[in-house]
Amino acid sequence: MQAGITLAALGVVFGDIGTSPLYGLQTVFSIDNHAVRPTPDDVFGVISMVFWSVTLIVSIKYVMIVMRADNDGEGGVMALAALARRAFGIDSKRTVKVLLLAVIGASLFYGDSVITPAISVLSAVEGVTVVQPSLHDWVLPIAITILTVLFAVQRFGTHKVGALFGPVMLVWFTCLALSGLRGVAHEPSVIRGISPTYAFAFITSHPKTTFIAMGAIVLCITGAEALYADMGHFGRPPIRRAWFFIVFPALTLQYLGQGGLILHDPSAVSNPFFLLLPGWARLPMVILATGATVIASQAVISGAFSVSRQASQLGLLPPLTVRQTSDASAGQVYLPVVNAVLFVGVLVLMLLFRSSARLATAYGVSVTGALLIDTVLLLYVARGRWHWATWKLVLMAVVFGGTEFTFFAANLTKIGHGGWLPLLIAALVFTVMTTWRRGRDIVTDNRISSEGPLLSFIDEMKEQKVLRIPGTAVFPHPSKETTPLALRANVTHNGVLHKTVIIFSAEPRNVPHIDPTDQVTIDHLGSPTDGIVHVTMRYGFFDEPNIPEVLGRYGTPGDPEFELDPERTSYFVSRASLSVTRAPGMMRWRKKLFITLARNAANPVGFFDLPEDQTVIMGSQVEV
Repeated sequence: MQAGITLAALGVVFGDIGTSPLYGLQTVFSIDNHAVRPTPDDVFGVISMVFWSVTLIVSIKYVMIVMRADNDGEGGVMALAALARRAFGIDSKRTVKVLLLAVIGASLFYGDSVITPAISVLSAVEGVTVVQPSLHDWVLPIAITILTVLFAVQRFGTHKVGALFGPVMLVWFTCLALSGLRGVAHEPSVIRGISPTYAFAFITSHPKTTFIAMGAIVLCITGAEALYADMGHFGRPPIRRAWFFIVFPALTLQYLGQGGLILHDPSAVSNPFFLLLPGWARLPMVILATGATVIASQAVISGAFSVSRQASQLGLLPPLTVRQTSDASAGQVYLPVVNAVLFVGVLVLMLLFRSSARLATAYGVSVTGALLIDTVLLLYVARGRWHWATWKLVLMAVVFGGTEFTFFAANLTKIGHGGWLPLLIAALVFTVMTTWRRGRDIVTDNRISSEGPLLSFIDEMKEQKVLRIPGTAVFPHPSKETTPLALRANVTHNGVLHKTVIIFSAEPRNVPHIDPTDQVTIDHLGSPTDGIVHVTMRYGFFDEPNIPEVLGRYGTPGDPEFELDPERTSYFVSRASLSVTRAPGMMRWRKKLFITLARNAANPVGFFDLPEDQTVIMGSQVEV
């Protein structure tokens, strides 16, 4: 059982970092007109920096420390932010800072989600040019076709092909280790590169070149955050076992092997990964590498779906259409809008840059920025939740934060050569998230003033002796403090009130799941015989806010206190018609952006899984 889970984790979690050898060292030796040369000193220095970067950031920071910070078993920047917020309780200033960091981290993740599929698949397909140089013009069309098919099959879910991921990646890492051993056999002295002394020697003798090289060495740790983000799917032990017993040794041997090949044949810097293989194995390796990069791309795309759903449930994005693609795993979801946006972004990127070497100049900024944000949030958790001593916090900030800041600063030099792209993507996502959150707050305030107090409205209904008709009316509404506009409109225009009125509030929480026993709270508004109740449903960012399903667990036909007959239940949804005004609170262009987002938001009927033939949508005018 444990071996099976470890194999599954191998297939899903390590695709991104496992395909880094395709382009990592090749990029290091090609940057800045070959500033890093294929000489023994430079090769030993680069291998040492790669090994210790992977050791410090992946093995120690993420696998040994960050993965301890699980939010009910789940990981990722949103989960880490939730732990940090809870660690400081009601400290609003720190809460705002943590939320801001989470938004920035999620924004940078989207930049990574667009670049990773493009550079991974391109680098794999480019291997055919090593086998047959005349196929160079076919690389881009083949890569575009592969990614088009990949995005097209997202609607069917990953569970149908997930069983293949583990075995494919096991074969992949086995091949990495074996080909790496072949390179080490060419030049056994390369093993000395594991010593940190060569990294220090390279840094002190070539400080400027080192800084530039750091911008490419970071490619060897891309995907490190996936170890933490995917923890909820498999748990901490399987990921740790897969990393220390399979992935880390295979990557170490592969980088050592590429270094040994470069020492043996300096011209191999043109493509050390494929040149490390014997001629007969190169074409099969191109096919295997393409499969591995598709898996790596799938992991990033699935991660974008999960982050988007979390952000939507936390109020950072509009309600999104979410389709569950697996009954066994809550994390396997498909978001059509996110899938379409990612596909267009990846397609534009590939047509714009046209090669993995050019894409590598754009890669790294979003990755290193996300690593830095995880470190800052981890410091918050270590201080407020784990109560670490000050010296431990300082040590972690210096070692991890200092290394990652150097990576980040080195990648900032790429801004003029393509590094602007992930920052632009992150800036756009950040603008969308902050605009939606601010606009939602403004609309909520304006709606509250129009809705009026709910208890006063109920008292008025009693005094007016409004006609009660058979059946149940459910009104989705943010709280029990104000009157749903649809309820007020129904009484005003139709002059009736259903026998049972349920005002239903769905509250997202900063946790992955809510225990069913703590999920629902029922409050009778007035006396039980009045038939007006308020239901609060709390749900985590991996739960489905299904109103009929939740009510079905508590309502009983004929119950005088809470009657719910599914066949005689109607759902009334308030739909606000938004209009831009000159009122302060947000710039005019952001108000227009907010209205555009609201108009394209998921229909609440689908979001709450309401039956369409029993749902009535009633509109009202709300100013922004």
